[in-house]
Amino acid sequence: MTGNIRVYCRIRPFLPGQAAKHTTVEYIGEHGELAVVNPSKQGKDRRRNFKFNKIFDTQPLIRSVLDGNGVCIFAYGQTGSGKTYTMTGPNGASEEDWGVNYRALNDLFSISQNRRDSFLYEIQVQMVEIYNEQPNGLAVPDASMHPVTSTSDVLELIGVGLKNRAVGATAMNERSSRSHSVVSIHVRGKDLLSGAALHGNLHLVDLAGSERVDRSEATGDRLKEAQHINRSLSALGDVIFSLAQKNSHVPYRNSKLTQLLQSSLGGQAKTLMFVQLNPDVSSYSETISTLKFAERVSGVELGAARSSKEGRDVRELMDQ
Repeated sequence: MTGNIRVYCRIRPFLPGQAAKHTTVEYIGEHGELAVVNPSKQGKDRRRNFKFNKIFDTQPLIRSVLDGNGVCIFAYGQTGSGKTYTMTGPNGASEEDWGVNYRALNDLFSISQNRRDSFLYEIQVQMVEIYNEQPNGLAVPDASMHPVTSTSDVLELIGVGLKNRAVGATAMNERSSRSHSVVSIHVRGKDLLSGAALHGNLHLVDLAGSERVDRSEATGDRLKEAQHINRSLSALGDVIFSLAQKNSHVPYRNSKLTQLLQSSLGGQAKTLMFVQLNPDVSSYSETISTLKFAERVSGVELGAARSSKEGRDVRELMDQ
């Protein structure tokens, strides 16, 4: 997987009480095509067409991590569009309903076990949130690495982290994530035949949702959180724009989020984005903004995947 950042679109189902017939999504094609309509317009300006990647499979990405490469998978979209559901699945999910995080980690341990006759792997996990521009450890306060040997080890750590993650109620989402969550898996491997060492990493990122404060009715702490969320997402957009334009200067330092993701966005990592949509007509403007951002992301070219230096260390960012 070389070339542009891969972009996959997921459309959240209507919630109970929402009128499914009032949708902005007019057409979903078999090859990643998507058409959305503006409910307030008529004629040719009413419809907008987009095209993204179609089929998602974690295994090629996970094999790449175990080969010593960097991989980043992240979910982007407005508040309440299903990002956390995509990344973690429903509460108490069975294996069939696992989100991306659990599927990816299960593949990681399964493939590493299949290679045990030729490679020796050490796997460590770290889970942090960026809340109001401050990185915090979720599974443990100092954001230290935890050695793990099985999927259940990681699920236990993530479970602790999710309980500690900052959430709050707004008019648009009863359990709105008020922070960006990053699960980082670091893999060190040794080729038992040649003795060669390798180092791969996997970042699983659940971004807090962009929100219009006039719709979310955020006040007080919720308003402050929304401002920090929107500012960091704007900084991410600036980085994406600079990369797409191949600018010599890319403003990674404008937020802790972009500093943390620097190696995944601008290095030789393999990067994949889920763009999440709320199909309700009241979210049309947010849907168009999200899709335009996704189009821009899909135009970012990454170099051929190879082992590359890490982004800023989380604990280094915490000390700033």
